[in-house]
Amino acid sequence: MRIRLAALLLLPLFLLPCPGARAADLDTMIGQMILAGFRGFSVDENSTIMRDIRERHLGGIILFDYDMSLGSGRRNIRTKDQVRKLIADLKANADIPLLVAVDQEGGKVQRLKKTYGFKETPSAAALCASGDAAVRAAGATVGTILSSVGFNLDFAPVADVNVNPGSPAIGRLGRSFSSDPGRVARCDALFMDGLHGAGVLSCLKHFPGHGSAGTDSHKGLTDVTDAWSEAELIPYRELIAGGKVDMIMTAHIFNAHLDPEYPATLSRKVITGLLRGRLGYRGVVVTDDMDMGAIADEYGRREAVRRAVEAGADILLFGNNLAYDEHIVEKVHAVIRSLVDDGTIPEARIEQSYERIMRLKAPLG
Repeated sequence: MRIRLAALLLLPLFLLPCPGARAADLDTMIGQMILAGFRGFSVDENSTIMRDIRERHLGGIILFDYDMSLGSGRRNIRTKDQVRKLIADLKANADIPLLVAVDQEGGKVQRLKKTYGFKETPSAAALCASGDAAVRAAGATVGTILSSVGFNLDFAPVADVNVNPGSPAIGRLGRSFSSDPGRVARCDALFMDGLHGAGVLSCLKHFPGHGSAGTDSHKGLTDVTDAWSEAELIPYRELIAGGKVDMIMTAHIFNAHLDPEYPATLSRKVITGLLRGRLGYRGVVVTDDMDMGAIADEYGRREAVRRAVEAGADILLFGNNLAYDEHIVEKVHAVIRSLVDDGTIPEARIEQSYERIMRLKAPLG
């Protein structure tokens, strides 16, 4: 567990005055709260994404193999050597360690495919059915693949319980480990152990549970009020208590029992009340892609960003793939800055997220 040990060794550094939130200016702290996607197999010093990293202190990037907004063609991933060079160039431009993320779950959701020269792994459902050793081995394989080309964050494993096998975004794709919450927690832990052994951060998703959903939040509002149960919290509760969690991603699901007004990503009751309060989570919370229909089609960008930050999200993910805007980082950064400048969001709230992000990044050096 090299990554966990490194975090413990470096954590005291963040108790000193120098690296804390007050040592960073507001624009730097805001930049660290944004993780975004972009187009291109290579970058140079004049690339927009490089300027975002250099000038706006962008906290993280995500790579995709397929360009959804174009409906065809590759986006960031062509070969191992190309990906390694791209990531190295991006990291070299950052004065704060850059989160470099990818969705590499296995099965239907893996951006690093055999056709690009990478080894693929089975789906979560297939792995869990094969036993503990298979799950741990897959986590180690994925971790080794990611670290070998420079990724330091995997948006995996999925902690959703397979309540609805016909769920279009989870069950139907084999993304859930099991219909048994305890088994999901066990398989999540094993997969994370594999990632951590390779020095790769993990991210549990999609809180507070997407496995009972009958619709896909990529396409629009997803209401799980009548299907969701407390059992879907069990994997999170067990893994948080076990100290294994690096990061948790929120779901764009609506559940009137948890919040009668807002989906989880925009809900203070869910993120601050349930996740941080009741479950005792102290780490980084990242939103699911803010470009997804459940958010983008229901809220304007300023309102969505404001509500996510007020709810307690630390990192706002704009995959910039479902819809594309070359200047998305600049625009989101400006929105957050204006919300602080006009007093809507206190600067202390930005400092809270910055401190959590810096603790997460400590082992990345």
